Amino acid sequence: MGNYEKKGYLNSDFRIFHLTDQLVKEYQFHYHEFHKITIFIRGNVQYYIEGKTYELEPYDIVLVEKNDLHRIQVDGSVPYERIIVYISPGFMADYQNEEYDLSFCFQKAKEEHSHVLRIPSLEKSSLFKITNRLEKSFSDTEYASSLYRQVLFLEFMIQLNRAALKKRIEFLDTEHYNSKVIAILHYIHLHLTDALDIDSLADTFFISKYYMMRLFKAETGYTIGSYITYRRLLLARSLIEEGAPITEACFAAGFRDYSTFSRSYKAEFQEPPRSLQKSNSPQQPSPRPALTR
Repeated sequence: MGNYEKKGYLNSDFRIFHLTDQLVKEYQFHYHEFHKITIFIRGNVQYYIEGKTYELEPYDIVLVEKNDLHRIQVDGSVPYERIIVYISPGFMADYQNEEYDLSFCFQKAKEEHSHVLRIPSLEKSSLFKITNRLEKSFSDTEYASSLYRQVLFLEFMIQLNRAALKKRIEFLDTEHYNSKVIAILHYIHLHLTDALDIDSLADTFFISKYYMMRLFKAETGYTIGSYITYRRLLLARSLIEEGAPITEACFAAGFRDYSTFSRSYKAEFQEPPRSLQKSNSPQQPSPRPALTR
């Protein structure tokens, strides 16, 4: 399959850092095992996420959910400056009750089929003001500066969700995507555990299977088959994390035989599925690696 690389590690509830560089960069498609928020400050950047391409403007907010395939392309002739936040799914769950849910912005983005939020009027926006304070906090060297930055981040998340709830922020509708490919992606997500193959997909969308395969690869960077396998592996991994037996998770995720699942799982995650089951055992807690950039 595609062997999409997992990048970045998180050994705390969330990590926040400010980066500026000026290098030509074109990353391959990859994923994270945590949520990622990027506040774009300046530069010339294209963000590719799940079949869509976004051209960013200053103070656009990019939401990448856990396991979303994405990459960026950076023009190295100008500095690329951004604030990046890695957030564990558990952190989001801790800030969820009947009164509020800090993950609402991610849910709303999924409903809007958009990964990028744009503040329409910077001067009047409370979200922009807290973003500026968060940006400036990286030069703060006074007492408890790192703790203060975490407090500002929580305020940023509150203002972001308020803006999403009250429609004071735009979910960017990009024109840089192929509607047929997006329809195929949505169909795969909805029918992931069904019997999916190239011929049936081509029949469903009234398209030549060879043209469909070329189009999907050109627009997303990965083949249809590898994408289906990748999504099924992620589903199986989640089921195992939730306590499901490995064989049960295999078939519940849409695989038709265990040996194919086991080989694919090991190729993707560089460990057999039983390693995850052992790491979830209370008797054998799994050490978490340090954050890398």
